[in-house]
Amino acid sequence: MIRRGMRDVVALRWRIVSLLFAVLVIVALPYMITRSGAQQALGAGAQVTRSAETSALVYRIAYVVRDSEAAIYRLIGGEHTATELARAQRADHDVPQLLESLRERTSDNAGQQRLVTSLAAAVAGRLALMDQALLLYQRGDAAGANASMRDASRLYNIDSLTTHMAASQEGILEQRRLDAQKQSFDSSLVLGITAAAQILLLVIVVVVSERQIGKRLRAETREEQAVRRSRLIVQTVREPIALLDEDLCTLLVNAAFSELYGVAQDVRAQPLAGIGDGAWSDGALLQRLTDVLVRDRELWDYELIQRTVDDVERHVVINARRLQQDNDKPALLLTVSDVTARALVEQQVNDLNRQLEGKVAQVSDVNRELEAFSYSVSHDLRAPLRHIAGFAGKLEQHLGDQADERAHHYLDVIGDASKRMAQLIDDLLVFSRLGRGALRLQPVDMQSLVEEARAMAESEAIGRHITWKIDPLPIVIGDENMLRTVWQNLIGNAVKYTGHREDAHIQVTTRRTRQGDHEFTVADNGAGFDMQYAGKLFGVFQRLHRSSEFPGNGIGLANVRRIVTRHGGRTWAEGEPDEGARFHFTLSAAEPTPSHTRETS
Repeated sequence: MIRRGMRDVVALRWRIVSLLFAVLVIVALPYMITRSGAQQALGAGAQVTRSAETSALVYRIAYVVRDSEAAIYRLIGGEHTATELARAQRADHDVPQLLESLRERTSDNAGQQRLVTSLAAAVAGRLALMDQALLLYQRGDAAGANASMRDASRLYNIDSLTTHMAASQEGILEQRRLDAQKQSFDSSLVLGITAAAQILLLVIVVVVSERQIGKRLRAETREEQAVRRSRLIVQTVREPIALLDEDLCTLLVNAAFSELYGVAQDVRAQPLAGIGDGAWSDGALLQRLTDVLVRDRELWDYELIQRTVDDVERHVVINARRLQQDNDKPALLLTVSDVTARALVEQQVNDLNRQLEGKVAQVSDVNRELEAFSYSVSHDLRAPLRHIAGFAGKLEQHLGDQADERAHHYLDVIGDASKRMAQLIDDLLVFSRLGRGALRLQPVDMQSLVEEARAMAESEAIGRHITWKIDPLPIVIGDENMLRTVWQNLIGNAVKYTGHREDAHIQVTTRRTRQGDHEFTVADNGAGFDMQYAGKLFGVFQRLHRSSEFPGNGIGLANVRRIVTRHGGRTWAEGEPDEGARFHFTLSAAEPTPSHTRETS
């Protein structure tokens, strides 16, 4: 949002700069072009006027000289008057001034200056002879005067110079007129281009303004739609929501808030403490809401019990945070979550947990009593068994040769049953110790334990052909002695239940589960079992085969399950009758939790 605001500010600045530039071009450029054209037109007009005045000066000089000559001829002819004498002397007085003015007018043209110099020389010579003729006339020498006037006309012909100079001025005047026309055309062309540029800029400004206005209108429309959608969402949300001002008075409430606390949706400036018949009169809550407004804190999951307008006590969770309005005044957004059902469920769960803890304690006591009983019974049964076995042996010795075949059979049965009972008692004691002893956790090399169990099983199956396939096994954290018992039971069972196979196959594999645990499998091609009785496999003294077929007392797999469970793992089996079996167990890749290292039932 901050970056977007900065981009909008930069774009607005560029638009202002572009608009100012367009206005500058539209206003200043035509002014500059018009001023330049006017100055050029004035300059061209001045040059034309100057050329016209130069031509007039040339003709004026010629006129004054000829007028003085005409006056001298009249004087020689006998018309001696003061007027004619003044005319005859006029050229000496006016021509020098006219020549000086002519030089000034042509000072910017070297060619004209040369012509003026030639004209001045000719006029000076001619005036000198005219002065000489006037002097001779005053002395009475009319013939000499006429001769001087003829010499002046013959020797100093100013007509050709005057004509040449006038023609030169006409050429200059024409060139200056052409220059003036060209400047006028150029000015008109520039003004036309400027006008086109002005129109183009005005069109661009209008188009851009229209686009900006359109964008602004669309943005305002989208904003209005967003506001309407936001209000609609706020009104349709099932969670009560209220917007409060800096005095904790209502600015806006949604339908859920209105329905829960009995206020109108269009309520304004109503204090929060007076809403809902005292539901918001909690002083600690009001102080925290004030802190949210003043110190810009946030209120999270404030639990409160309110009695709403329907006279029902509700457990609510209140959240609040400060918002900044467009008028720079803070506002408070208040949300209410009704957690009455959750509180009741939590209370029920707590009650059930307390009951469950009591039941667990009772079960633990019973388990401890059962294990103590089994240990005591197992321990106390040893003495009677020893007595039975001992006295059976003494009876056999006492009878000696007097005992018939049936007596020997009865004594053998008593001895075998005593041994089997002693083995059952030993196994029961082992099973009891597995549940009571503490785990001694350490890194355990499962590969070594499997090889050890394999060697022990092969030593008891001499003469059999067994094909082994053992995968590389990992190192885990556990009790080494207990895990040794697991492998000895599983591999011993695999060797035992493949005893009827000429070619026994036993495979030990491992893999990682999705949870990252180690899963170990011992598979064989032995007698197998029916899956409908799989639940009995891991029970104490539970067997799926006859003792005469496969020896054993049915406690090995119970020990396996108890050990694996204490390590935080699980056990299961798969098989088919006469198709072999697969026994699985898992161990966590992490160290077992303390709850598993203690005694478990």
